[in-house]
Amino acid sequence: MEIWTVFIGLKLAVSLLELMSAVDFGGSVNGLKQEAEPIDALTGAGVSTEASMMKCALQGTTRLPALSEDGDFVIGGVFSIHHKLYTVIYNYTTKPEPPRCTGSLNSRVLRFFRTMIFAIEEINNSTELLPGIKLGYQIYDSCVSVPVAVHVAFQLSNGQDPVFYKDNNCSHYGMVMAVIGDSGSTPSISISRIIGSFNVPLVSPFATCACLSDKQQYPTFFRTIPSDQFQADALAKLVKHFGWTWIGAVRSDSDYGNNGMASFLDAAKREGICVEYSEAFFRTDPRSKIQRIANVIRRSTAMVIVAFTASGDMSVLLEELASAPSPPRQWIGSEGWITDPLLLSFSFCAGAIGVAIQQSVIPGLRDFLLDLSPTELAASSVLTEFWEDAFNCSLKTSNNLDKRVCDGTEDIKTLKNPYTETSQLRAANMVYKAVYAVAHAIHNAVCQKTNHTTQCDKHIRLETKQVFTELKKVNFSRNGYPVSFDANGDPVAFYELVNWQKSESEIIELVTVGYYDASLPKGQEFHINRNITWIEGGTKVPVSVCSESCPPGTRKVLQKGKPICCYDCIPCPEGEISNMTDSPDCFPCSSEFWPNAERDVCFPKPVEFLSFDEVLAIILATFSVIGSCLAIITGAIFFRHRATPIVRANNSELSFLLLFSLTLCFLCSLTFIGAPSEWSCMLRHTAFGIIFVLCISCVLGKTVVVLMAFKATLPGSNVMKWFGPPQQRITVVFFTFIQVLICTVWLVLSPPFPVKNLTTYKEKIILECALGSAVGFWAVLGYIGLLAVFCFVLAVLARKLPDNFNEAKLITFSMLIFCAVWITFIPAYFSSPGKFTVAVEIFAILASSFGLILCIFAPKCFIILFQPEKNSKKYLMNKN
Repeated sequence: MEIWTVFIGLKLAVSLLELMSAVDFGGSVNGLKQEAEPIDALTGAGVSTEASMMKCALQGTTRLPALSEDGDFVIGGVFSIHHKLYTVIYNYTTKPEPPRCTGSLNSRVLRFFRTMIFAIEEINNSTELLPGIKLGYQIYDSCVSVPVAVHVAFQLSNGQDPVFYKDNNCSHYGMVMAVIGDSGSTPSISISRIIGSFNVPLVSPFATCACLSDKQQYPTFFRTIPSDQFQADALAKLVKHFGWTWIGAVRSDSDYGNNGMASFLDAAKREGICVEYSEAFFRTDPRSKIQRIANVIRRSTAMVIVAFTASGDMSVLLEELASAPSPPRQWIGSEGWITDPLLLSFSFCAGAIGVAIQQSVIPGLRDFLLDLSPTELAASSVLTEFWEDAFNCSLKTSNNLDKRVCDGTEDIKTLKNPYTETSQLRAANMVYKAVYAVAHAIHNAVCQKTNHTTQCDKHIRLETKQVFTELKKVNFSRNGYPVSFDANGDPVAFYELVNWQKSESEIIELVTVGYYDASLPKGQEFHINRNITWIEGGTKVPVSVCSESCPPGTRKVLQKGKPICCYDCIPCPEGEISNMTDSPDCFPCSSEFWPNAERDVCFPKPVEFLSFDEVLAIILATFSVIGSCLAIITGAIFFRHRATPIVRANNSELSFLLLFSLTLCFLCSLTFIGAPSEWSCMLRHTAFGIIFVLCISCVLGKTVVVLMAFKATLPGSNVMKWFGPPQQRITVVFFTFIQVLICTVWLVLSPPFPVKNLTTYKEKIILECALGSAVGFWAVLGYIGLLAVFCFVLAVLARKLPDNFNEAKLITFSMLIFCAVWITFIPAYFSSPGKFTVAVEIFAILASSFGLILCIFAPKCFIILFQPEKNSKKYLMNKN
């Protein structure tokens, strides 16, 4: 509706401009018909002395201002004192009258109206600004209507006289020097397009649409109120400051609302804010549309509503919401309605917060507003209407039975309404500064300072273009408030943040809680310095999000078909973390780190190895010590009874060497316990390989001796001379030396080394010894296995020898255990994870060592200690 109204108004403006510029159309200029005076047929002289003057006639119907005053230079004013237009159905039989305003009078706008007059009178009484010059004014009511605003724009361009004479042309007759107004962006756009063609500046105290900063379309537009581009940024930062990411949005269906909301939505998108709905309406829309928007608000899940509306539109919406119970909502308001005292009566909006024009103080304004004489009231129909509405009486006798006749007892000082409310002057100061800006521009154009005195020429022919040029350069302060314009005609943006707070008497009051200063460095513009009261009088910031924040340890996954603020929280996969709220992704920990249970921090992985502190290691170490002690005790027993037949018959020298190697075998297992180091890795494998070969070599020597001893008993055999003690020692040394050689090559070429195993377990590090060369490791084990198998075969061959040589049976059984242990060791070694690999290796060493010592030496120790009668030469001879 509003868009078509603007379009029709602009088309009307263009048509009228074309009409005004068509000089050859009936001799009219700028809508003024030019009529030449009669000329004498003989002499060619004019009939009258005015023959050389051009007669101009206004073609349209003169629209009278709401209030006017003559002056040396006239300033125009346009305010929307009424909010409705009287509807007329034209029958095209009579000349149409100018559009008339109707509806209730807006007493707040009337205060702005009177503030302009106050500023002009203050300037006229000044000895510093425009001394000796009187400023006049023509103030019109546009009733928030584009057609009326267009009509007023042409009226301000042409003047009011229906017929006048001018020695040149009619194009600039009655033109004002500048215009103050209008009350909204849409009428201001229409007015600026028209008067801008004549270089007449428009200084608006209210029009905030960012579109008006476009100097190509609106070259003569200025304003004392900040652009909505800054307001939109302030509102977006306000919403973001309190963590609201899910909001509703309503706006006036006008240039102010549509352009302002578009700027806000762009700023909100940059701040990561999502909008559940965005609705536009106008105060004249059908009630069904207002009801639909109210129901959208009631059903919405967004707790916060940003309203970019004019106060008249907001009043209509709030009245509809008040008609039925509505869930509490946190309102965020634009400057267009947040400070309107008429809206403070809607108690369900308590806690609303928004941006407002800075509060100000204008000395003397309140006294001027309250000083209304009967003469002033009678001279202005607007003031008459205000007085009669305020006191519900009539200033003149009428037939209206609803109103009494005003009897003079009415006291405006006791009146409580927006006209007399001057405790929070905000928009009124914008009007005040706009008038002073125009006055300074005229002053700079017509006044000169000489010898410390200012001289002004009121008779100078002042062009509006000069005022426009000087207006761009004004820079002054009034009552402590600076006034200047940038290249776009905009002032420095400064807003107060205001909050609707209930007083102890349950009356809603405006409280300033912070500010937004666009001149400050980025990131410092927004500041809150007081506590805020929220919806329903709460002190806790309400929550308005589509989805709750994802805690650390999770990541956001957008919900299909919904805005980016609606998402699910998915736990991070194994091995990955997110360490901030609402993280879009998880990232893996480094190789030596692992997430905690919450998956929000990477901790160093625990390092695992077979430690002496563990129960398993203690058990294995205990058995190792027990085995070595057992070998030492056995050696001691054998040494104590070394002269007895059973010791001497079993090759005592190899027996002692075997017991020594078994002691080392048991102790060797201890090198596998503890944190692997470079030296321990080389020692544990090589010591194990060499000691076991020494052990097996001794067993092999004993087995060979048993076999050869039996052979030596045969007639004519002298085989024992080749297997005496020296040969046995050489055999043991030879077999052991081969293993030493294998280990030396292994250590030189590619020795074992400590390594951190990161692959077996994801969540921990296994500290183990890498083999270095697998060939070397398996060569060592293979050599041990080869000797063991060879020894086992020889023992099997000697197992049925006579009883006094029954050691072969014991060796057979011990080697059977040895081979079984190491055969099962191989699959167990490869299948055991982590530190259990080492435990399996230790177990194999201990099991094979215990098998040797128990099978070979335990029976003999039993006879020596508990059956000494069998440990005699006589017993052996009798047995044979």
